Amino acid sequence: MVGPSLSDDETRLANSRIKLGFIALISISSGLIAVTADATLVQAGIAALAGLVVGWLLTKYIAQWGREFTEVNRRR
Repeated sequence: MVGPSLSDDETRLANSRIKLGFIALISISSGLIAVTADATLVQAGIAALAGLVVGWLLTKYIAQWGREFTEVNRRR
C-alpha cells in the first residue's frame, strides 16, 4: 500500500496555510462588500475586522467538525 505523499510537518504547514487563506478570504471579501455598498474607509475597515473574527470562528468550527468526522470514520 502507498503511504502519504506529505510528511506530518508538511501536512501541518499546508493545513495552516489553508486556514489562514480561508480567514483572509472572508475578511477581504467582507471589506470589499462594504466598499461596494458605498461604505466609508472606516466602515470598510470595521467590516474587514468583523470578517476576520467571523472567518476565525468559522475556521475553528470547521476544524472541530473535521476532527469529529475523521474520528468517527477512522478504520481500525
